[in-house]
Amino acid sequence: MAKTRELCKDIRDKIVDLHKAGMGYMTIGKHLGEKATTVGAIIRKWKKFKMTVNLPRSGAPCKISPCGASMIMRKVRDQPRTKRQDLVNDLKRAGTTVLQKTISNMLRRHGLKEWLRKKHLKVLEWPSQSPDLNPIENLWRELKVHISQRHPRNLKDLEKVCMEEWAKIPAAVCANLVKNYRKRI
Repeated sequence: MAKTRELCKDIRDKIVDLHKAGMGYMTIGKHLGEKATTVGAIIRKWKKFKMTVNLPRSGAPCKISPCGASMIMRKVRDQPRTKRQDLVNDLKRAGTTVLQKTISNMLRRHGLKEWLRKKHLKVLEWPSQSPDLNPIENLWRELKVHISQRHPRNLKDLEKVCMEEWAKIPAAVCANLVKNYRKRI
C-alpha cells in the first residue's frame, strides 16, 4: 500500500467550511482537487470529534530517533566490533535512553540486509522455518483438498473421510515429497 500525503490543517478546515455551506463531498473534492473519499473522511472526523487536527496514532512510539538510528548504523559500519553496551552508552551521552534489546532489534532490521548484500552472501529463498520446506505440509494440503471435495457433514463423517483419504495416498507420493524436500536442502 502506498503512503498517502496528509492534508494541511488549512485545507481540512476549508473542507469543513464548505460542508457547512451546504456543498457535497464530490463538489468539495472537485473544488479543492481532493478525492471525495478523503473529503468524506475529514467531514466524518469533524462530526465525531468537532475538530480537524490529527489525533494521536496507535502503536508503540519509536524508541530510537532517526538521528540515533543513523548514529548507531554509522558507528557499526565504521567499527564492526562495537559492543551493544558501547552503543547504549553513546546514546545515553547523547540524551537518549534505550535498552540493549532495542538496539539489537534495530540493527537486525536495518543492518542485516545491507551487510549481507555488501558481503555478497547467498541466503535461502525461504526462511528455515518455512512450511514450504517441510514435506508433511504439502501432504496435509493434498489431504485437505481431497477431504473438502467430499463435503463431510458432521464430525463422525469427517473422521471417516479423513481415514479413507489418508489410506488412498500412495506410498509413491510420500516418497516423491521427501525427494523434493531433499533437493531443496
